[in-house]
Amino acid sequence: MNKLKDKFSIEGKVCIITGGAGLLGKKHCEAVLEGGGIPVLLGRNIDTLMKVKNYYESEYKMTVECAKTDITIREEIVKVRDYLMEKYGHIDILINNAANNPKMEGKQEKMSIGKFETFPIEEWNKDIEVGLTGTLLCCQIFGTIMKEQKRGNILNISSDYGIIAPDQRIYQSANEKKEFKIKPVSYSVIKHGIIGLSKYLATYWGKDGIRTNTLCPSGIYNGQDSEFVKKFINNVPMGRMSEPQEYVGTILYLISEASSFVNGATIVVDGGKTIWIKETSYEKSTIN
Repeated sequence: MNKLKDKFSIEGKVCIITGGAGLLGKKHCEAVLEGGGIPVLLGRNIDTLMKVKNYYESEYKMTVECAKTDITIREEIVKVRDYLMEKYGHIDILINNAANNPKMEGKQEKMSIGKFETFPIEEWNKDIEVGLTGTLLCCQIFGTIMKEQKRGNILNISSDYGIIAPDQRIYQSANEKKEFKIKPVSYSVIKHGIIGLSKYLATYWGKDGIRTNTLCPSGIYNGQDSEFVKKFINNVPMGRMSEPQEYVGTILYLISEASSFVNGATIVVDGGKTIWIKETSYEKSTIN
């Protein structure tokens, strides 16, 4: 009889991670290495990818692959597929993590300010292209290999905003008088769409030995200012934001045989936020 810990092993399995140099992308990499797998980090900035690769290879003394890849361009994904198939002969796991995420909280440099009524169609198209079209292309190209192998695992990363609508009040500062920071409509639409894609693929490819699931993280602390944190945690039963490290175990569970009969599931890791309806009064309670 196999020991339970063996169910979490992904030893020797090739795992592609899009958005591999991002905050969560690095934790996906860590989860793969903890399970004994071979992470393949994809992203647009090769210098950033190499830093992540070098760090984790030094820490784990294991192989980390990386490739500069624009996932909105089919030919670039195909190039990665061909390289991996030539070198390893198999592709086992795909974690679709890449997305444009406008930073709305605190004093980050990139602020997207604008209401739904004036949200630029150019921004909409760019966000959809990465978050949905790129995810679709990766599923098509890498998933086809999995179908031929009669085995594979796809994990799509959504958000609590794929379950609920954003509370726009937490992104607004008491010092703002004329303009409001708004979590863009594209972000919510994409995160809802990711869940729909996962459910579609779970039924479409389930009989072919491919499992597809969704992970919905929430409220990852990354140096946001105290005003934002205070507002955010007021909506979380556990009374705090999450730490990136807290997702590693869930990721490894979902990409390993420990979850062998989990397919089409949406796993929410949010400290209870999405199940708690709480009336909250903020100094500014309208966005109109």
